[in-house]
Amino acid sequence: MKVLVTGATGKVGTRFLKRFFEEEKFAHATARALCHNRLLEETSRLEVISGSISDRELVGKAVEGVTHVVHLATCKETPEQVMDVTVKGLFWLLEECRSNESFCQFVLIGGDAAMGHFFYPHPVPVTEGQEHSPYPGCYALSKVLEEVMLEQYYTQYDLNGCCLRAPWIMEKDDFKYSLSFGKDVFGGPVWRDLVSPEEASSYESTATIPVMLDPEGQPVKRNFVHVEDLVSAILLSIDNPKARQQLFNVCMDEPIDYRKAAQFLEETQGLPSVDVKTQYQSTWLDNAKAKFLLDWKPKIDLKQLIEKAWSYDRAKDDPRKIWYPG
Repeated sequence: MKVLVTGATGKVGTRFLKRFFEEEKFAHATARALCHNRLLEETSRLEVISGSISDRELVGKAVEGVTHVVHLATCKETPEQVMDVTVKGLFWLLEECRSNESFCQFVLIGGDAAMGHFFYPHPVPVTEGQEHSPYPGCYALSKVLEEVMLEQYYTQYDLNGCCLRAPWIMEKDDFKYSLSFGKDVFGGPVWRDLVSPEEASSYESTATIPVMLDPEGQPVKRNFVHVEDLVSAILLSIDNPKARQQLFNVCMDEPIDYRKAAQFLEETQGLPSVDVKTQYQSTWLDNAKAKFLLDWKPKIDLKQLIEKAWSYDRAKDDPRKIWYPG
């Protein structure tokens, strides 16, 4: 077995490679990392190729001789790059895979942006059978195009693949800074933009926790997944016949309720909270299919997510930065 990993230097890629090499069932397997912004150090089991997946010639070299592809590379809200990297890059990968005699399986990591996550009201929980409903913007559109393109390769070429659809992926102290009123906020929403400048400064100084409310004034419930749980699902999907041509929602068993998160942080950290009314809606994914077919179960719940985030001591040489394109 030889696995090509795109986006190998990201939060998921680095954790996947570490655990892949530690797994006994993959003891004789090797990997090839396709890196773009940063490089990994080569080892006896890891080969490194540098370049962009938008380059067909490079993709051909990257896929040559591999048996499996774990596709993690993506773009965010970058219209000038998203079609070249996310869409064309996936197309080149799939084209090379289907003509590669050694190829066995393609594992795509998708995103709940394809379902609009908390931008729209949904019948909840959201199953794999519900229609796509991406929120406005090129990133969400690209998540739909990825899923549809992979499905078309099942239909047209009987390609063996699967898609693991993940919500917001958490690691280290990500969750802590997703609740910051400061300029150091991680991801969205940008809480300081939803209150007055004076309130934002006050809330930042007291480490106040925002409680996201929907238009009806109810606490929003939103999906997350810890990187270790996602990696577990990837490892279980590799060479698993039950994963063939399947789409799986991979998320925490229970959505994060912003009110419950604030209450737990008050109990454990003594932090105050404040209600913040938004236009966002409660929505979450149904992970029953992944649990049933892959025999997968997430381990990190709300309390563990908070405990990990608030106890993490980030090193100075470990910036909270997401590198796109991967």
